Amino acid sequence: MEVKSLLKALESEKAEDFLVKMYGKAGVLKNRERYVHVVEEFVKKFGERPVSLFSSAGRTEISGNHTDHNHGKVLAGSINLDCVAAAAANGTDVIRIISETYDQDFTIALNDLTPSVKRAGTVDLTKGLLKGFLEMGKKIGGFDAYITSNVISAAGVSSSAAYEMLICSMINTFFNGGEMDVVSYAHIGKYAENHYWDKASGLLDQMACAVGGMITIDFKDPKKPVVERIDYDFGAQDHSLIIVQTGRGHADLSEEYSSIPKEMGKVAAVFHKTVLAELAEEEVLTNVGRVLKEAGDRALLRALHFFEENKRVEAEVAALRENRFDDFLRLITESGNSSWKWLQNCYVGGETEQGITTALALTELFIGKKGCGACRVHGGGFAGVILAILPNAVVDEYIAYIEKAVGEGGAYRMSIRPYGAVCVDPYIGSGE
Repeated sequence: MEVKSLLKALESEKAEDFLVKMYGKAGVLKNRERYVHVVEEFVKKFGERPVSLFSSAGRTEISGNHTDHNHGKVLAGSINLDCVAAAAANGTDVIRIISETYDQDFTIALNDLTPSVKRAGTVDLTKGLLKGFLEMGKKIGGFDAYITSNVISAAGVSSSAAYEMLICSMINTFFNGGEMDVVSYAHIGKYAENHYWDKASGLLDQMACAVGGMITIDFKDPKKPVVERIDYDFGAQDHSLIIVQTGRGHADLSEEYSSIPKEMGKVAAVFHKTVLAELAEEEVLTNVGRVLKEAGDRALLRALHFFEENKRVEAEVAALRENRFDDFLRLITESGNSSWKWLQNCYVGGETEQGITTALALTELFIGKKGCGACRVHGGGFAGVILAILPNAVVDEYIAYIEKAVGEGGAYRMSIRPYGAVCVDPYIGSGE
C-alpha cells in the first residue's frame, strides 16, 4: 500500500476496531502510534515506496507446564505484546532488517544461508527461517523491514518466537501469495531453532504466537499437533493476566531444564517407551514399585505431574467452553501447585535464592485476602516469571503490592488477543 494511503487507513474506523481487538481500548492510541512510527522509520531508512504492516504476538502458557516435550497437552494464548514491522519486497537477493528494540541492522544474502560457527543470534535465526521455507518447497526473496517489539525478553512470553512468526508472515505475504497456514510457520520456526541455534525446542512457542486467541494443542503426534482454537472471550470476564519477573534469568539453568524430560523419559523407559504420552497413568501406578526402583522418586513425581496436568488441560478447556470461569481458575491453581510440589520446577535445589516461590507465596497471600484469582509458575521455571490471573478491579493494587518485592516495573498487565502473526493491511482497509 502507498505510504499516504496506509497512514490514512490507520486512522479509519476499521483500523480502530482492529486495534481495540488487538490491544484493548486503552491501548489503541499508543499502538496506532507504533504502527505510524515503523512506517515513518521505514521511509527514512529505505526510501518511500509501497509498504505493508505486520504484527506477531508474544504468548502466554496458561496451563500444561512441561508437557509438550513428552507429547502432552497445553493451553496457551497470544497476548497483546507484539513485534510490529513495516516491510516491503525489494526485488533483490538480499534482505535487510533493522530492529529498533535490539539496536540491530543487518543484511543477509539469499545465496549464503550457512549458519555461523556459534549458531546463535538473530542473523543465524533469520537464515534458519529462510532455509526452512526452502526446505518446505516454498519461495523466498529479498525484502526490507523495520521492526520494533515490546515483547518482554526473558519473561517466558517468547520474544524469539514472536520474531520468527513475524518474518514468516512477511515471506508468506511477499513471495507465497499469503497461502501458507500458520502451522507451517511454526514448523519453520522450530526448524530454525533446531538447526541454526542448536536448540531442541518444540512447537509450543511458535504455535501460540502464530495462531491467535486461546488455543489448546495436543502434541501426541509432534509432526502433526492437533490445534484447537478456544472460542472464548477472556476479556469479558473482566480479568487480566499479569506476568511477574522475579529476578534471576534462565541463562545458567539448562541442566535443571534438561532434567525434567530426562527423568520423565526414565519412567517411560521402564515400560520400553520413549515418552510418557505412550503410557497410561494407571500402568505406572500399577507398577509403582518397579518405577521407583528403576527411575527414582523424583522421576515418578514428575511423571505423575505430566499425567495429571494433561487431564487438567482437558478440564480447563471444558470449563472455558462451558463458561465455568471459577472452575477454570481453580484448575489453574491446581496446575501451579502441581508444578511446585510434583514437577519441582519453582526453585533450584540446594539454593537459598527462590524468587519464583517467594513471588508465588506473596501472590497466594494476596489472592487469599481478596478471595479471587489464581497464580502459577510461568514457562520453564526454576527462575524467571510467574503468572497471576486477577480481576481488573484489584490488578493495580496487586502490581503495587508485588513490585515491593520484585522491584518497580517487574509486573506486566496483559490480555489475550484474537490474532497471532498477521499482515495487518487487510484488517485496516485501503485508506481510500
